[in-house]
Amino acid sequence: MIRPLTKAAFRPFGEVLEIEGAETRIINSGTCKRFHSLAAVDIHGENAKTIVSLFRAEPVRFPLHLLMMERHPLGSQAFWPLSGGEWLIAVASDHDGIPGTPQVFRATGRQGVCYTPNVWHHPLLALDAVADFLVVDREGPGKNLEELSYRTPYAVQVISEALR
Repeated sequence: MIRPLTKAAFRPFGEVLEIEGAETRIINSGTCKRFHSLAAVDIHGENAKTIVSLFRAEPVRFPLHLLMMERHPLGSQAFWPLSGGEWLIAVASDHDGIPGTPQVFRATGRQGVCYTPNVWHHPLLALDAVADFLVVDREGPGKNLEELSYRTPYAVQVISEALR
């Protein structure tokens, strides 16, 4: 089942990034509004650094089946949509090193997320069209990507005709 993305529902997996309600500062001699500290990207390990990238995601097709999950034990990972379209976020609790049953959230094109280190999540799930995402995460030595396939894929149930 797909649920709307809210800060309360997503809290076990990380932060929802929104400019609504964010601390703002007027900067650059009054010509710019800064939405301050929307997320804190956490990185671990010697010689690691925070990087900013652009990811371009192809839209998903329904029926949608989640085949795998991934996680990043050495750092958090923040995604901010740039294209304005809705997208899906699939996350799962950890069960002794294995991702549990996925929870799927629908985000507006004005909501991003920052996964806490070691949170199981599915790769980007854009809806309707190719979508660009600004990504802030960790680069450096050490194993920071773990991927596991589900024995049986999870079908994502579409509740609204608007998502077909």
